[in-house]
Amino acid sequence: MKKNQLILGLVVLVAIVALVVWGRQRIHFDFGLFRAQLAHADWIKIALSAGCIYLAFAFRSVRWARLLKHNKLVAPFSLLGTQVIGFTAVALIGRVADPVRPYLVAKKTGLPLSSQIAVYIVERLFDAGSMALIFSVAMLSVPYADIVRATSSSHLVSLLGSHSPSLAAFAARYGGLVLTMLGAVFLVAVRLAGNTVASIAELSFGLFSKKLGAAVGEKIRAFHAGLDTMRTFGEFSVTAALSISMWLLIAAAYYEGCQAFALASVTPSRCILLMVASGGASVFQLPVLGWFTQIGVVAAALTGLFGANAETATACAAVLLLTTFLAIIPVGLIWARFEHVSLRKVTAESEHAGETLPEEGTA
Repeated sequence: MKKNQLILGLVVLVAIVALVVWGRQRIHFDFGLFRAQLAHADWIKIALSAGCIYLAFAFRSVRWARLLKHNKLVAPFSLLGTQVIGFTAVALIGRVADPVRPYLVAKKTGLPLSSQIAVYIVERLFDAGSMALIFSVAMLSVPYADIVRATSSSHLVSLLGSHSPSLAAFAARYGGLVLTMLGAVFLVAVRLAGNTVASIAELSFGLFSKKLGAAVGEKIRAFHAGLDTMRTFGEFSVTAALSISMWLLIAAAYYEGCQAFALASVTPSRCILLMVASGGASVFQLPVLGWFTQIGVVAAALTGLFGANAETATACAAVLLLTTFLAIIPVGLIWARFEHVSLRKVTAESEHAGETLPEEGTA
């Protein structure tokens, strides 16, 4: 295990060095101007940006506690540590650490892991739905040209734009909302008829692999058993309000971060577009190397949206990465120390526990 981690670390280091050498030979970048932009930034606004992110974690804790109310009553902020430690693991180890949060909650509350995976899915669906709703409303006031420039790193949008500009505009503005609605329909179907959906999935995936079909079917049954999170429209409304409020806080963090560098024509709508571009870059987050990838994507979006030069855009993108993604690391490491949690160990344990869910569902 340690040997594999050492090899991975060396590969990442070589890739970073090669990227720096390649960039210095082909791209003119004034590091002196870059440092000057950081020095002259408004660090009060940067601190406000980080504060919005910290507050958003409190919303995450309250939301998860509410989604547990029918299985176990817990204090609204009692799960704050699991959220902070979980996102710290993702920031340091990558997306492979995503199961850490449901795993830690399951250990803390004594509830089955399958039920917490179900809560995680519901949580992610509300995240996607809230973000899609905020994005779709914000994009009504943003020109299509700005959307294309901000999403220029997306091959799908570029390909659609070259063949059908109108379809590309619809996909850029409302694609997330459509996908979220489809996800909501699927989740409702699992909630109401989980066994039927599992059987259909087994037959469909079984055409390619019987083992895969059986695994997917058992996971859906396990999720169905744990989806008893919301029973009334009032509970749905409160969860939705918490989710939308949390994502508005995250959008405010991006707005304050851009304001710190006095970028021209900074508006809340454009910052939401920037947030979506940043989120797309972090979907497949790799350890350390993914930080630089995200900075590059956000810097390109900043240049396209605000006409910033490379140095200013890179400085702003680096600060946004720091406040919105990495600022939780010191708090998470300290919290994990007090909780006697090893991030690497709990990541491996959560991954292994997730792989055994089909057997648990069968039992």
